[in-house]
Parts: sequence; structure tokens; C-alpha cells
Amino acid sequence: MTEILIKGGRIVTAVDDYIGDIFVKNGKIETIGRQLAVPNAQQYNASGLLVFPGGIDVHTHMEAMQGVAMNCDTYATGTIAAAFGGTTTILDFAYQNKGESAKKTLDDRLALAEPQVGIDFGFHLILTDVNKDILAELSSLIEADGVSSFKMFMAYPEILMVDDAAIFRTMRKVGDRGGMVNLHAENGSVIQVLIEEALEQGNTSPKYHSLTRPRLMEAEATHRAIRLAELAEVPVYIVHLSAPEALENIVEARDRGIPAFAETCPHYLFLDLNEYESPGFEAAKYVMTPPLREHHCQQHLWRGLRFDDLQIVATDHCPFCFNEQPLGINYSKQLGQDNFAKIPNGAPGVELRLVLLFDGGVRTGKINLNRFVQLVSTAPAKMFGLFPQKGTIAPGSDADLVLFDPNKKQTISAKTHHSRVDYSLFEGREVTGKVEKVFLRGELIVDGDRWLGEAGKGAYLKRSASGRIL
Repeated sequence: MTEILIKGGRIVTAVDDYIGDIFVKNGKIETIGRQLAVPNAQQYNASGLLVFPGGIDVHTHMEAMQGVAMNCDTYATGTIAAAFGGTTTILDFAYQNKGESAKKTLDDRLALAEPQVGIDFGFHLILTDVNKDILAELSSLIEADGVSSFKMFMAYPEILMVDDAAIFRTMRKVGDRGGMVNLHAENGSVIQVLIEEALEQGNTSPKYHSLTRPRLMEAEATHRAIRLAELAEVPVYIVHLSAPEALENIVEARDRGIPAFAETCPHYLFLDLNEYESPGFEAAKYVMTPPLREHHCQQHLWRGLRFDDLQIVATDHCPFCFNEQPLGINYSKQLGQDNFAKIPNGAPGVELRLVLLFDGGVRTGKINLNRFVQLVSTAPAKMFGLFPQKGTIAPGSDADLVLFDPNKKQTISAKTHHSRVDYSLFEGREVTGKVEKVFLRGELIVDGDRWLGEAGKGAYLKRSASGRIL
């Protein structure tokens, strides 16, 4: 491995902020200091740049099926897009089909991903079929395969949704072994009634996706999830939280000492339900679950991020093209042209998380630089068993490093991003801040607009206990 020396950058972690040099050897951070001299090392001048630990996105969906629909990013294109956005590790999902063993689910997804990934990665296991045999497998997945988080859905009846008993059994099975259940918290049964009523009344346009998934049903499911975890005496993690009423349940639980955690996503911080008034079918671009909320909800989410009631910003990157071509109808939102319930749920975001949060959070004073790093890197690493290998800049940690220009302006556009999706949620938005260089375990994989990484060079990460953030 080449030795490298990054000189004179402003090094920012969740707790530190100083000018210094970083010497990297064999993919690990060897030394941090000032005026370091390493004659044979490849040198990079970071003067005037911020140096962050590589971002960790703990919620992405690459090559994922949704009914007949397939999202459009492969593990190759999706991880390249992540890298250009300063993310060097993703946690994706291995989806269990009905009747399939948990181990087969993981092995099949690994076989698909490993030849393609350009950054480091791990998996949450999505459980859809919980029985005694499946439960018996989970201990081995945690201890031998390093999968310490399991996602379950309280929404999408007859497709993904599992009942409270299955959630509770899984929580008790994995909790004392270092596992944690991640929950998609919406009351799927009631939402299904609202969907059926809307369609019966002839309401088929995209905005009814939002109108049939009210904030109260996210709050109810969040409350129920927390109570199940409280009874099971285990941590619980709520994915893509969007509603203030749901956040209130997290705050109340944490005030009582319950280890309840949650993430939110950039689209909930910067967009609102006015997008569903876009003309024609354009609103389908914003069909994700939960849907976008009222503008005033954003201030509650920012407060949650600032005071640690929300611990992580992830993306829920799940891109479907807007147009039918060039990839075909099964990759497209056009599947739901005549029925909002058939629009594939999901939106792109993996490339924009750091720059949006820096521009709209740090530069506006909503969060400081240390909190920024905590939200996008350190807390994800701690929450999901990757710290201190990942998530910080310290001797012995992986040399996953981002050199970031805090003053460079750029305009967001689908024409310049690296995902295969044909639109951006933030098309035309001018932001300040740009990723300049990205190192993965000491190797330069992004240099300006050039991709220097390789498919298959990302390493699978076996993780330790989840839900132990402190």
C-alpha cells in the first residue's frame, strides 16, 4: 500500500477541530500531527479544505425490487454516486423472500454486491417471514456474519408488513446478542383503508400518496414500536422519521431512559408537501414513504438533530427513473401513471447528503461542524457497530477521508450526478460546499470530477453490536 500524507487541512471530527497533517500507512491512519515529514509518502495539499471522516449512509436500497419495479442504481453505480458525495460506507438491505432462510438471504445479496461495490458496505437484513426456524438463525448471523441489525415493516400489508408479535419475538431474540430491530413505522392497515377509499373515489393522482399516509399514522406506529421495545428491554431504531408527532414519541421515550433512536433524511429537511402540487405527473418524483410533510415540520426535525433526539441523517436512497426510457417501464415511476398506489416508492439522495446538510445546516447555523460530522459519520458508525474502525479520524482507524471545499459553489443537477436516475429532487438548487477528494482506506477514489476507484474494491464489513451509541 502507498503511504500518503495529507498536509495542512482543517481536521474536523465529532469532537475536534484543528489544522494538522494526517499520515496514512497500509490503509490506516498512522499519525496525526503538525509539520509531519514523510519523505517517501505521496503528498496531498489540503490547505483551505475541511477534512472529514468518510460519510456513512446507513439507509440505502441498491438493485432492490418493489413489486414488478426495480430501482435503477446497481451496486456499482450507486456506490460511485455515494463516493462522489463523500460517503465511503453504506449499509444496504438484504431482503428476505417468503419461505427463504435468513442465511440464504444474506449470501445471495453478498454474491450480487461484492463484485460491484466501489466503497465499503454492510447489510441490514429485512425480515418478512418470522418463524421458529428463522429466529434460530439470527444469533449466527450476528456472531458469525456480522449482521447486527434487522429491519421490519409496520406498513405495506400482505407485502412487507409483519405483525406486532413477530416484531416482539425478533426483538427479544436479538436484543441480548447485540442485535437491534430497525422499524419502518407507519400503521399499514389503516393506511391501506385510506388508499382504497381514495381510489374508490377516483382519486388517482400522485398527491394522494401523501394524503393517504397522514402524520398521525406514523406517530401511532412509532409509539407502538417504542412500547414493544420497552417491553422487550432492547434498543429500537426508527428509520426515515418525518413527522413531529412521531418525534414527540422518541423524545418522551428518551426522557424516560428508553434507548429509542431515529434517523431522518435530507428531503424531509429541505422539501415539503407543496411538491405534490406540481403539474401533471411531476409530483410522482416526490413519492417516497413516508411522504413529504408540511413546511413547519422541518423546524421540529432540525431541533431534533440539534439536541440529539434524532441521531442520524441517512438518505433512504431508492431511485426510480421518472421517464420510461432509456431503462424501461419497470425502472420507472410511470408504472403508476393511472394509480398513485402503483407508483414505485422511493427517491434518489445518496450523492447529496453531505453537501445539502453542510449548506443548509452548517452554513445557516442550524448545526455546527462537529454536529455535522456526528450526524453523517460518527453516530452511524457507533449506532451500527463500526466505530472506531469507521466514523472518526484517529490513529488506527481506517483512512476513509473526505477533503471538502467549504466555499466552492455548485448547482445540483441530474446532468452532473453519478446515479443512473434521470432526475434530482433538488434540480437547480445552488449550494456552497463541494467534495474535492475522497480516500477509501488510504486509496484516492474520487479526485474532483474523476472516478479512480474500482468495482469490487469495497470491503464487506462484519459489524459488532448495534444500538450501543454511547
